[in-house]
Amino acid sequence: MNVKYDAEADILIFIFRNTFPVNAISEPGGVIISYNEADEPVSIEFLNASKRQLVNPQNLNLTITT
Repeated sequence: MNVKYDAEADILIFIFRNTFPVNAISEPGGVIISYNEADEPVSIEFLNASKRQLVNPQNLNLTITT
């Protein structure tokens, strides 16, 4: 799994598979889930990640709670 943060767009992306997504579903609250041809999740994007306190752009820290 790869984790990427785009500071300019303020998007946090978790990439599960290195395949091209063919479908994406926008969930309420600014979450986008992308799927491959086999309907397996490829990635999850969190919009407005810093506003949701998922990442701190000044320190480039990622906070994951379980």
